[in-house]
Amino acid sequence: MIIKHLGLKEISGSLVVLDGCPDASYEEVVEIALDDGSKRMGRVVEIDGDRIVVQVFEGTRGISLQNTSTVLTAHPMELKLSPEILGRVFDGAGRPVDGMGEIYPVMKRDINGSPINPVSREYPRNYINTGISSIDCLATLIRGQKLPIFSGSGMKHNELAVQIVRQAQIANDKDAEFAVVFAAMGAKNDVADYFRTSFEQSGVMGKVVMFLNLSNDPVIERILTPRLALTAAEYLAFELGMHILVIMTDMTSYAEACREFSSSKGEIPGRKGYPGYLYSDLASLYERAGMIKGKSGSVTQLPILTMPNDDITHPVPDLTGYITEGQIVLDRRLDGLGIYPPVSVLPSLSRLMKDGIGEGYTRGDHSALANQLFASYAKVQDARALASVIGEDELSDIDKRYIEFGKQFETRFLAQRFDENRSMEQTLNLGWELLGCLPESELDRVDAELLKAHYKRR
Repeated sequence: MIIKHLGLKEISGSLVVLDGCPDASYEEVVEIALDDGSKRMGRVVEIDGDRIVVQVFEGTRGISLQNTSTVLTAHPMELKLSPEILGRVFDGAGRPVDGMGEIYPVMKRDINGSPINPVSREYPRNYINTGISSIDCLATLIRGQKLPIFSGSGMKHNELAVQIVRQAQIANDKDAEFAVVFAAMGAKNDVADYFRTSFEQSGVMGKVVMFLNLSNDPVIERILTPRLALTAAEYLAFELGMHILVIMTDMTSYAEACREFSSSKGEIPGRKGYPGYLYSDLASLYERAGMIKGKSGSVTQLPILTMPNDDITHPVPDLTGYITEGQIVLDRRLDGLGIYPPVSVLPSLSRLMKDGIGEGYTRGDHSALANQLFASYAKVQDARALASVIGEDELSDIDKRYIEFGKQFETRFLAQRFDENRSMEQTLNLGWELLGCLPESELDRVDAELLKAHYKRR
């Protein structure tokens, strides 16, 4: 029996309070009918006896305490799913906004997902080729991994996201079904148009599912957007057997929406005003990546977040780094030099990289080459620091060689065109070519056999 509740007890920000709801359940969807005939959606976020607190997605402006009627739907928020979601664009609440009509669902799923039993998880193997040398060689993205990109305000993370969507493909499996689920949170209108136009013009839109929460959309929808995107990804991966790359930008906007929501509930704030449960909240999103035994598909996550004031110790990147398996850090100095993508090599890493590269995956020399490039570039920083004190002319011959190697590495290896898609073979060969700037005696991370096969002194 459907019960309609008339009137509200209290309105506070995006929250409304109702009394007399003994059978309500947490996360249950609520339909709110205003006295002008319009309807809004909400979800139960707090229960205290027969009193419930409802979060209204579209905000509470215009809602009356007396004439508003509320109906509890007895189910959590669900996303309509079918194979036809590929190539479609949805708003932050899962409604189609591309003018192509409603989705006719094969099934509906709770957007909060269900935890994957750790025993049923399959260890991530093999890599996703992004066509970007700095990622493919030095911080390889492994299928089933969660690897965030730490950026800063005004840097080219949007361009990097578009390039990855356009170029990414499953390596060594040409028959694999591959698609991208793209979620934007708090995006400005011009940024959202840039994403849509870029995907359409490059011809990849048919393999992309987009969820766009704009900056002028309700803030509360930002909390739903990544959950909707991950629900779509899980359906495509584990029901249809596809390999899905989920790109979510910007997770800082999501965390700020959580902070605003927590504040409106009157919760005690944690570090920098964020809720104390931010760690577990982010983990509930990031841990939905992975592979399941007996399922042919996979979900790989590439969340993007902007660090306020480029502070990597800020709560959002700090907690994200604890949960995920590495990070790709963008560098403002490289960005200022016009190097794209401005990947900062030394703080970037992929913790699962070692098990998805090498013989049978990429190439036998990949691991040793990556280690040598890391070690050599670290010595470049030491040589530059010394040059800033005594001047470059006073450096020893070997330090001058490291300075030259650093310039070549940044302008030829890290830097590449926005439309340049390098194969893994090209990337590894370029790495060996650059190591030719250094004498063989300096290459202490590579064994003699590999040196004989690949090293050529320049």
